[in-house]
Amino acid sequence: MIKKVLISNRGEIAVRIVRACAELGIRSVAVYTEPDRYGLHVKRADESYSLGEEPLQGYLDPLKIVNLAIQTGCDAIHPGYGFLSENAELAALCEKKGITFIGPKSTVIAKMGDKTQARKTMQAAGVPVTPGSDGNLDNLEHALEVAESIGYPVMLKATSGGGGRGIRRCDSAKELTTQYPRVISEATKAFGSADVFLEKCIVDPLHIEAQIIGDSQGNVIHLFERDCSIQRRNQKLIEIAPSPQITPEQRQYIGELAIRAAKSVNYESAGTVEFLLTGNEVYFMEMNTRIQVEHTITEQITGVDIVQEQLRIASGKPLRYQQQDIQFHGFALQFRINAEDPKNDFLPSFGRVTHYYAPGGPGVRVDTAIFTGYEIPPFYDSMCLKLIVWALNWEDALSRGKRALDDMRLHGVKTTANYYQQILSHPEFINANFNTSFVNKNPELLSYSDKRHPSEIALALAAAIAAHISE
Repeated sequence: MIKKVLISNRGEIAVRIVRACAELGIRSVAVYTEPDRYGLHVKRADESYSLGEEPLQGYLDPLKIVNLAIQTGCDAIHPGYGFLSENAELAALCEKKGITFIGPKSTVIAKMGDKTQARKTMQAAGVPVTPGSDGNLDNLEHALEVAESIGYPVMLKATSGGGGRGIRRCDSAKELTTQYPRVISEATKAFGSADVFLEKCIVDPLHIEAQIIGDSQGNVIHLFERDCSIQRRNQKLIEIAPSPQITPEQRQYIGELAIRAAKSVNYESAGTVEFLLTGNEVYFMEMNTRIQVEHTITEQITGVDIVQEQLRIASGKPLRYQQQDIQFHGFALQFRINAEDPKNDFLPSFGRVTHYYAPGGPGVRVDTAIFTGYEIPPFYDSMCLKLIVWALNWEDALSRGKRALDDMRLHGVKTTANYYQQILSHPEFINANFNTSFVNKNPELLSYSDKRHPSEIALALAAAIAAHISE
């Protein structure tokens, strides 16, 4: 079994991995740059080491991270999500230096990280993909030719993209001409590659992803699906497991496709296969070769600790479950509570958390690294916490979500919590009748009141009085 893990990440996912290590008797090592010196993951890990003062550079330096793992006696590295989690160079360095990378092989990361290679691999495996260019585009003229042949609207995508970046919808040749240089520029800056490809835009689909886990013995299972259709500008806001919108037959089909996709690349560790659904048509979108932000809700409905399974698989152990062992119970929702102002075009709202009270009660889970007094730095993702609720049926899950959101108190920064309350009360959401266009088609949900509860006003007044007395 792995003895000591360096966690090459920060924030709530680093805390999540620390906890999984602790339960398995594995020592954890945190890393940090100067803005994270007093971060919760630094406090909770068994050991912690600085990566330097620059906020981002240390987290993005594969060689520094691998060398630090060696110097501190770690036999494994867990990359979490974001940063270097889908960086084939980091995985390859681990393989070269004899460090266990907690994720798939570097060749798999490289193949599935290249969206055109991923499409070809899935086609060869019999997994349906959307019509599109046969590989990367040569130039704008090539893009216009492909778009004309498959019909508008089309999606122009960065080949090495991810996280909703490097992607644009184009409804006409004029839009494609305008967006082409923009996507290339964004792709070059964000991913270091100017390669782009084009595929048919599936209008107003469901965004469904299947959670898979594979071991080094060739066993692969799925843990059912998550519905990620509530999103804004390709960024997920609320995730649901299982999807309340698909049939049992679709669920079985998607699970089978996900396993087929994973086995086609000899996948090891946890990963996600993402699909777009329109009617009865299912199209492969991409594979994420890492743990997902929303793995929490799959854990809630199946009881499987996905991070612990990653650690066990990386230690060479076989899967503890067969497909028939995996059942789901009830519904779980995850709310990404971001430090953003929904009423101001979701502008980031970084700053000091003056008061934080975590929601609790039956069926409520919170994954976070914030606390009262924590300074949310402007250098990273704006997510403050993940609020997860579970209940036996859809109606109760919605009620629990409303109650948990109302329970939470987070002052000092603006958040998306009140906006999510509006979504939970919308008839289409209540009736489980929504798709990826939901946010754009319901701008009126942003007209909610920001009035605070009397208790909150009293709290703010008490804080002001205390501050005045201390002067």
